[in-house]
Amino acid sequence: MTDTTAAPAPAVWGQIQGQDITFPMEVDEFDAATLVFSVPAEAAQALLPGDAFEVVATDGVAQFVLALCDYHQNPWGDYLELNLGFLARPAGAGDEVLGSFVYRMPVDQAFTCEAGNEVMGFPKTVEELSVTHADGRVTFAMTDGGAPVLSVSFPAVEAMGEPSRVETGSYSYLHGVPHETPLAMDLGTGLLDPATVVIELGSGPVADELRSLGLPKAPDFGTWGTGLSATFQLGSPL
Repeated sequence: MTDTTAAPAPAVWGQIQGQDITFPMEVDEFDAATLVFSVPAEAAQALLPGDAFEVVATDGVAQFVLALCDYHQNPWGDYLELNLGFLARPAGAGDEVLGSFVYRMPVDQAFTCEAGNEVMGFPKTVEELSVTHADGRVTFAMTDGGAPVLSVSFPAVEAMGEPSRVETGSYSYLHGVPHETPLAMDLGTGLLDPATVVIELGSGPVADELRSLGLPKAPDFGTWGTGLSATFQLGSPL
C-alpha cells in the first residue's frame, strides 16, 4: 500500500531583504571544525548576557565550544561563520536539559547576519573572516582592519565514518525574550589530535574574552568534517 500522507508544508516566517524565510531551513552542505575546551565556569558565565541562561558546570568547570563553519549550500548564503559559545540551559532547569548558548557569532555576509538576528536572535555580526587550505592544513581567521584577532589552524584529517547527527537546542534572546531554536546538525568524524590544533590570539574584545577563558590552549576534543548538513526548525519563546 502506498503512503499518500503529504509532508507538512514549510512554514513561512516572513521576508528578509525580499527573500522568503521558511522552516524547516535545510542546510545542504557545509564544512566545520568543532573544538571543545574545559574553562572556568565563572569566566564563562560572565560572557553570557542577561540572567535567563546558565552555563552547565561541574566542579567549577564549564565547556566552551568553538565551531568554525564554511557554508557552501545554505538558503542564507555561502558564508563563513564562527560560533563562540557554551553548553548551557535555562536558569534553574534540571540536569536533563542541555543545549548551547552562542554569545558571539561572527559571519562575513550581511544577509545571514540580518536573518540570524531577526529570526533567531543569534548574535551575528559582519566581520572580516577567511578560510585557507594549504599544506594539508585548514586555517580559519578573523581580523579587524587587517589586524589579527583570532586564528585557528588544524590538519585536514579524513573522516572515520559517516557524519554523526546531533539534535539539540540553541538558546538566544530574540528581541530581549529568551528563545530556543531546535536543530539537527552533522558532526564531522575526522578526529583531531589536540596537540595539532594551533590557536593564535591578537587584539580586541574577542581575543580578550578568549584569554579570560584560558585560551590559547589545546582543546580537550576536536573534530573536522566536510560535506555536512543541518536542519533548523522555527524557534519559540521559552
